[in-house]
Amino acid sequence: MARIVIVGGGVSGLSLAYRLQQQLPTAEITVLEKNNRLGGCIGTVQHAGFRIEIGPNGFLDNKQSTLNLCRDLGLGAGLVRASEAAARNRFLMLRGKMHQLPSSPLAFLTSGVVSWRAKLALLTERFRSPRPDLKDESIDAFARRRTSAEIADTLVDAFVTGIHAGDPGLLSVRAAFPRFAELERQYGSLSKGMAHAARQRRAEAAARGETPTRQQMWSFPEGLGRLIDTLRQQLKTPPLAGVTVRQLERAPERGWIVRGEGQERWDADVVVLACPAYQQASLVADLDAELADWIGGIAYNCIAVVALGFRRAEIAHPLEGFGYLTPGRERRDVLGVQWCSSIYPGRAPEGMVLLRALCGGWHRPEMLGWDEQRLLTAVRQELRHALGIVADPVMHFLWRWERAIPQYHLGHLERLARIEERSGRYPGLFVAGNAFHGVSLNDCTEQAEMLSARIKILLAH
Repeated sequence: MARIVIVGGGVSGLSLAYRLQQQLPTAEITVLEKNNRLGGCIGTVQHAGFRIEIGPNGFLDNKQSTLNLCRDLGLGAGLVRASEAAARNRFLMLRGKMHQLPSSPLAFLTSGVVSWRAKLALLTERFRSPRPDLKDESIDAFARRRTSAEIADTLVDAFVTGIHAGDPGLLSVRAAFPRFAELERQYGSLSKGMAHAARQRRAEAAARGETPTRQQMWSFPEGLGRLIDTLRQQLKTPPLAGVTVRQLERAPERGWIVRGEGQERWDADVVVLACPAYQQASLVADLDAELADWIGGIAYNCIAVVALGFRRAEIAHPLEGFGYLTPGRERRDVLGVQWCSSIYPGRAPEGMVLLRALCGGWHRPEMLGWDEQRLLTAVRQELRHALGIVADPVMHFLWRWERAIPQYHLGHLERLARIEERSGRYPGLFVAGNAFHGVSLNDCTEQAEMLSARIKILLAH
């Protein structure tokens, strides 16, 4: 019987354990989590009648891995999609004013988000020559080369803020947005590649007798915490929370020894480190200092989640949409505000609305150290400026992430190659999680599928 120990009870570790349970039904699979709460950055909190996400607000269906996982868990029928208004109406805080982001080519041409010069640069992107080499390039440099400085400073910066809360000048386009780099490589431009992909989706939908639809964002009426709870319930061996792993050793003959506090130990044929990169680095430091350096060099940002509940009657703004983002270059006190009760039903009590502001990020790490009152005051000032909200909130909730989102800085792909090469020297040792191949929920569940297949092959030999 194969023994597998997974260190880390976030969605990467839990979904991997579930996939391994499917692939290797006789294996002994143990999940160890340092914190008392499972789920990592995913979690739903019930507070004063409001349902608040402390991490991701949902997942897109641009990849099938999370949808497939939900269906396999028996959760498919319980999924709820974001409202049509949330899918259609998204806003940008730019130069102190709110602008609706265009949702069609015609809307883009008539929008005041960027100048006519920037619009022309975007419309003529298909005629720009592709880069002749595959050297690493920042997202900012890529956007300026393919479009213009204005597009990079506004639309692209906001896009990066919404996903990574990072600096486009530091993040690698090939690591953070590999599809963009691949479209340029394959088609010569992003617009040509995206047009081809759209035609392909329409053709595939027609072949299935379906009408093509735009990407949708999904969650559950109970919040994303439902996914974590169900994964925990469906694992044959319950995950162990509140367990500190302090050392990883190679067994005398073969396999591994995972040591916890005191006399705790787990013997394993396979060990998967699915905890955050900085924890992984600590665990492999005695085993391989160079591997620890490569893993530990992955940077993280910090984010404060500030949720506020208001009486609907005291807010004049219609709040019909997803919310708004602020480009990092604006250096305002919020990265963005999600209108949570407008996105999914059941997020606020009857007659109330729930707003969730994200503060900090790569450019404003000092905000995480602000006391509660200072953070609340800053967010309320931003809401007053952006949405005209002057009413007192009926509820507030604060959650701080000291290390929130891994940052795929320039050189990340080279780092991954070194990590794969070094960890490959130790049979039965794998690294996983959102620090390596994508930060989204879809990326984590997709990597879990792929890694479970690799482990199954390893144990078959």
